[in-house]
Amino acid sequence: MRGVVFDGKRLEVVDDLEVREPGPGEVQVAISAAGLCHSDLSVVDGTIPFPVPVVLGHEGAGVVEAVGAGVTHVGVGDHVALSTLANCGTCAECDRGRPTMCRQAIGRPGRPFVQGGRAVYQFASNSAFAERTVVKAVQAVRIPKDIPLPAAALIGCGVLTGVGAVLNRARVDRGDSVLVIGTGGIGLNVIQGARIAGALRIVAVDANPAKEAVARQFGATHFLTSTQGVKEILPTGADHAFECVGRVELIRQAIDLLDRHGQAVLLGVPAATAEASFLVSSMYLDKSILGCRYGSSRPQRDIAVYAELYRAGRLLLDELVTETYPIEDFEKAKADAEAGRVARGVLTF
Repeated sequence: MRGVVFDGKRLEVVDDLEVREPGPGEVQVAISAAGLCHSDLSVVDGTIPFPVPVVLGHEGAGVVEAVGAGVTHVGVGDHVALSTLANCGTCAECDRGRPTMCRQAIGRPGRPFVQGGRAVYQFASNSAFAERTVVKAVQAVRIPKDIPLPAAALIGCGVLTGVGAVLNRARVDRGDSVLVIGTGGIGLNVIQGARIAGALRIVAVDANPAKEAVARQFGATHFLTSTQGVKEILPTGADHAFECVGRVELIRQAIDLLDRHGQAVLLGVPAATAEASFLVSSMYLDKSILGCRYGSSRPQRDIAVYAELYRAGRLLLDELVTETYPIEDFEKAKADAEAGRVARGVLTF
């Protein structure tokens, strides 16, 4: 079968990939569509360290082909969106409703694939850039069959991360002010999460002025090409500032632009060794800096909720799919994503 493999030096579409059958508590999914996220590119450029060779992709949707023993919540033929959380479901963090903190779901890459006789790693417990993958049953969330799979694919990362950061981590409330730095796939989902939450003023910042129209479509009330004009719109600062780029100077700007009791939420991913600075004296007015993993999501609950919000016309998904690419055109999809020409490119099989 076909898949996108990175061996540490080369990134290529191969056609001799194999995946094992699902074991107990696992599901095999035929991938129909997979979003190309900057986290995949960050593995290639070394920003996210990961063992190789690895099948990339982590934002996918498809059709269940087989289930292992003990799996009852999905069956063959069901449409599913996939999450990256291979959480155990039994530890204290899972029991508290915090599966993103499950230690079984962090830093334990499996190798369910084989290519040319060598075992190949699975990225983010998912590897959606393959015609088939095997995931833990908890990662497969059944969705209505009337949701187009290219749109549904984006729920599993971009929506869970961006909308989840607003609703689950920051808990943006009605009438709040929100600053969003970076309007790529994650930033647009932060914007629409703020709109869904009832934020009054949503200020989007992106260096590319061509992104204004789509930012406003998703819910931005204001658009700037730098943070210099934020204080003219929010004189006392923002209640919530989301950094969605992963640059330390932008993290500093997000913190500096907070109002009293404001919170900066870090979603962009800089290099693993990157350090950021801030004025300690500026924090004593009850300001907060929050990390956020995967939108603090509970995928089995949240994906189902987001699917219904989409069906109700309140969550935009089709508008996120800027362009679709057959898997053979992966290099073009990669180039478009790196150049910022698409909000989200989607690979199709």
